[in-house]
Amino acid sequence: MINAVLVFNNAGQPRLTKFYTQLETSVQQRLISEIFTLVANRPNSACNFLPLPPLLQQSSKSSTPSTPHNDTPSLVTYRHYATLYFIVISTSTESPLALLDLIQVFVQALDGLFENVCELDLIFNFETLHAALGEMIVGGVVVETQLDRVVEGVKSQGRVAKRPVNEGKFGGGGGMGMGRGGGLWAGR
Repeated sequence: MINAVLVFNNAGQPRLTKFYTQLETSVQQRLISEIFTLVANRPNSACNFLPLPPLLQQSSKSSTPSTPHNDTPSLVTYRHYATLYFIVISTSTESPLALLDLIQVFVQALDGLFENVCELDLIFNFETLHAALGEMIVGGVVVETQLDRVVEGVKSQGRVAKRPVNEGKFGGGGGMGMGRGGGLWAGR
């Protein structure tokens, strides 16, 4: 099960925080700051999987003894694209490689929806960001990973905002280098 999906910029500012398990706000804030610190300080040569910090594992466990151990968050999977970190916190039952693929499809869907997505698209069009995530994950369970279906599902909701034509004059290109055209995927 997926417990949370987080997106941060390089400065540690959250651009998306979606929790699929109930946590107190103080625990969520601590989780956000500690996860970003862990992920941002890892070298480029390190793998994209790491265990959830023990402090956070203890606070996220359920107080009921009937809850199975494999249902507690235990794995952090992330990808770094240009100026954004895409992070998934999950249980040990999820495949880390499948989660990397999920992140890749999510980023490609955003790129298809925004036509060369940049960080400002995520800030000003958060409804589209949440709609794309909602097409892929429902209640912590992955329901769709086919790129075309995700993009069409969001477009059919009418949640895609178009950028003004003259925006390129102000942003110096504005793109994160995550899509078609000028740049390649700069992920780890």
